[in-house]
Amino acid sequence: MSEEVEVDPVTGEQTTGHEWNGIKELDTAVPRGILIFIIVTHLFAFGYWVLMPAFPIGWTYTKGLLGINQHEVVEQALVQLQDERASWTQKIDQLPFNEIQADQALMTNVRDSGRQLFGDNCAACHGQDARGRSNYPDLTDGDWLWGDGSPEAIAETLRVGINSGHAETRMAQMPAFGRDAILDRQQVRQAALYIYSLSHPDASTPENIDQIEGGRTVFADNCAGCHGENAQGDREAGIPNLTDQYWLYGGDLETIIETIHGGRAGHMPTWDERLTPTEMKTLALYVHDLGAGAP
Repeated sequence: MSEEVEVDPVTGEQTTGHEWNGIKELDTAVPRGILIFIIVTHLFAFGYWVLMPAFPIGWTYTKGLLGINQHEVVEQALVQLQDERASWTQKIDQLPFNEIQADQALMTNVRDSGRQLFGDNCAACHGQDARGRSNYPDLTDGDWLWGDGSPEAIAETLRVGINSGHAETRMAQMPAFGRDAILDRQQVRQAALYIYSLSHPDASTPENIDQIEGGRTVFADNCAGCHGENAQGDREAGIPNLTDQYWLYGGDLETIIETIHGGRAGHMPTWDERLTPTEMKTLALYVHDLGAGAP
């Protein structure tokens, strides 16, 4: 005796006979579109298995009828890339900086490759846009602590670093005048006021002019030996200009006081053993190009 078939009065579909909390399950077929999709994907998978290296079988794998080897494909691509790069990297190696800069095709390669080199090696400190951040210099503003900002000078900084472990590293350190009791608290503040007034003339007021004049004397006795009598520094020795608006650690009065009290000693690693000579030359040209329009 057959079971009675129940039909849903709304859809006209048979039910499975299952019911949950008053909800009855319809016995509907799988949509044809889904069946077609399943069939097509299985056929594709089988065809890929037959044609391509796809399935491990113990110590090896199915090679596929097409005989494609992904390792060989990657190796060929790398060889091709190296051949393409060699056409311009050899020129970077051989030509002086000024001739490279005059060659627009070469500079296009420098900008493309230099952007990647900078992102991989320099952006962590100087920022992806090379505009620096607290305690790290802006490389786009045309103000340089070491050298004249030429590609040659930048390349040399990359090679030896600053206060790094390289045998020829550029060395520079500012003493901690306050912490080491070279100057007392009043002298530190006087010197800071004087230095601040050099780039902020409006800071000189009748109320603090005596303090600023006292700072001038403190500066002449303790700071002019490095920064010069005119406080414009020395790029060959990595000594900053204190009269402009460019500040590495901050040019507000409180930060200047902190700098005089605790001293400063920046650090840049040497890239001599991390990058090839071609990469350093490319990177130097790229960094110079970033600030080419700066005053």
